[in-house]
Amino acid sequence: MPRSWAELLGEDGATAESYEEQQGFLGRLRDSLGRSRRALTEQLEVAVFDPTDEAAWERLEEALITADVGVPATAEIVRRLELRGELPDLQGALVDELTDVLGEPAVLAVSERPTVILVVGVNGTGKTTTIGKLSMRLRDHGLSVVVGAADTFRAAAEEQLEIWAERAGADFVGGERGGDPAAVAFDAIERAERDGADVVIVDTAGRLHTQANLMEELAKIRRVIERKREGAPHEVLLVVDATTGQNGLQQARLFGEAVGVTGVALTKLDGSAKGGIAVAIAHELGLPVKLVGVGEGLEDLRPFDPRDFARALVSG
Repeated sequence: MPRSWAELLGEDGATAESYEEQQGFLGRLRDSLGRSRRALTEQLEVAVFDPTDEAAWERLEEALITADVGVPATAEIVRRLELRGELPDLQGALVDELTDVLGEPAVLAVSERPTVILVVGVNGTGKTTTIGKLSMRLRDHGLSVVVGAADTFRAAAEEQLEIWAERAGADFVGGERGGDPAAVAFDAIERAERDGADVVIVDTAGRLHTQANLMEELAKIRRVIERKREGAPHEVLLVVDATTGQNGLQQARLFGEAVGVTGVALTKLDGSAKGGIAVAIAHELGLPVKLVGVGEGLEDLRPFDPRDFARALVSG
């Protein structure tokens, strides 16, 4: 069964989501990973896999790489499977190994008051929408939220974020057009401290990971946050568009170097045949995927469950 938001937030007790909602998401995840799954299974005759056939192992490697699991992670998974010897259930073994590479289900750090979450990523990944949906879910769990629009360069981004904040019942802090993004982050934390809010989510301008000057600006935002509140930011979420495939791995690497990414929100799986990128990011960078998005609806952003994801990727 999919993880609940209560589990992601480290809450004890019953989950807040209905069984129907959780199962509905699992179905959408399976549908979203259908293209990745077909890319995997069309090259792999899972029912007749012969571990003594070198060509079968080559097909398996090719299938995993086609699904964007990446060369290093593919090599590790194949090595583990080879150590098993006989493979009467290749799909089950693949699910086990993919789950292991993806790691334990991650928790979103929201125990500090206020918790500061910095959200980063390139243009077009769905950053603003992800922040809006996350704000609503946090509010559903009784947490007060302040949203800071530190993308001061695009009016549309600030307007969209303000609409989401209003829908979520969150406080909104914006800035002057073209103003200092770090000042907005500072003001958002100050508002949260003054009003006793639980969580601050700071949006940032989308930027290419290859733009050194903009990445330095992002590092400045982090430094201001660190000076403003000890221990912050408590989370640095990188929003990665699954359709970018292995380019998402490079984004994660360079954003991690610039601002110390703590987790990934993987979006747009509904349009991708490259769902294996989650495995590559976890294996090569040790970064957990914490959120996964499979559509535009509020219910289409969920906590990431490694085993559910592995099952959807391999066997549907």
